[in-house]
Amino acid sequence: MMFWYDHGMSGWGYAWMGIGALVFWVALTVAVVLLIRYGIDSGRSRPQPPPDTAERILAERFARGEIGRDEFLDRLDILRGRPTR
Repeated sequence: MMFWYDHGMSGWGYAWMGIGALVFWVALTVAVVLLIRYGIDSGRSRPQPPPDTAERILAERFARGEIGRDEFLDRLDILRGRPTR
């Protein structure tokens, strides 16, 4: 087999080598950034639901039928600091 140009790379060989190196460094940088972000996010605690308020508990009791409408409204007025009816 006959080799031309003394086994050297042509301009396209250098271009592909440069593009390959660029792709490698970009992929490496993206991988490091994603690993850092994943590491930071996994260390955070998940937000907890807000604690039940007295009004919410009262509304749930009303929805379950444990208390009637009048009792619900009276207790809600008391919780909100309004005078009872």
